[in-house]
Amino acid sequence: MRIRGYKVSVTAQIGIVVVVINLFVALFAPLIAPFDQATPVGDAWADPSAQHWLGLDNLGRDILSRLIYGARMSIGLSLVITALSFLIGVISGFAAAVAGGWIDQALSRLVDLLLSMPTLIFAFVILSVLGSALPVLIFTIAILDSTKVFRLARSVAINIVSLEFVEAARLRGEGWWWIVTREVLPNAVPPLTAEFGLRFCFTFLFIAALSFLGLGVQPPNADWGSMVKEYGEMINLGSIRPGQSPFWSSEPTSSSIGCSRFIREAREKAHEPAVAQRFWA
Repeated sequence: MRIRGYKVSVTAQIGIVVVVINLFVALFAPLIAPFDQATPVGDAWADPSAQHWLGLDNLGRDILSRLIYGARMSIGLSLVITALSFLIGVISGFAAAVAGGWIDQALSRLVDLLLSMPTLIFAFVILSVLGSALPVLIFTIAILDSTKVFRLARSVAINIVSLEFVEAARLRGEGWWWIVTREVLPNAVPPLTAEFGLRFCFTFLFIAALSFLGLGVQPPNADWGSMVKEYGEMINLGSIRPGQSPFWSSEPTSSSIGCSRFIREAREKAHEPAVAQRFWA
């Protein structure tokens, strides 16, 4: 398999397949899911059957349907949060690198302050005070994650703005916005694209961790993190047979690993100038 002249390894191909399957399920969840995610359709703890392939949960809801809707919520939230964190981090990082001076110092010290606090604990405090509504959850995680994006974007931009063609643009009298959009951004796309996939995986797992601890996506919305918590208790109580649990409990892990395999190779190639130029040109 080749993408724009570059041969993709077998592990990356497997990752692509896993990502495509999960994206398909997330996009077409209402059409694929046999039942609604929040509607009880039978007795609690019902065993798997021809109608309910993975059985029913403690409220009589279809586990397969909740797994499918959980893909939509988990993957959709991760994409939105990652995109927002990159919007904040890239703009501020490029501005700090191009402007320099007190702007760079102010933004860098603010980011250092946020990074000095444990991310999970800081998110606990914010969500405990403001609640776990989806807008609060999205902006909280996006702001915390944008600090990592800021450091990468600033580091990449500093290396680019020191090059001769950027100095020539400054001597021509070009403004900082023109320099960022025409000179810095096009040359920073490969590492930022690879970092986007990596940050998506971290965001995915972070949302799952918050939901597992009760501060993420709230019921009745299905989320893979909260499902692991709820159905893990069912396993401990003996309500689910050992052979039944892997179908849903392994899905968050397989999605994250699949994305990581593809992004790992893209990230490695992004640091090879000759390959990166051919791949992204």
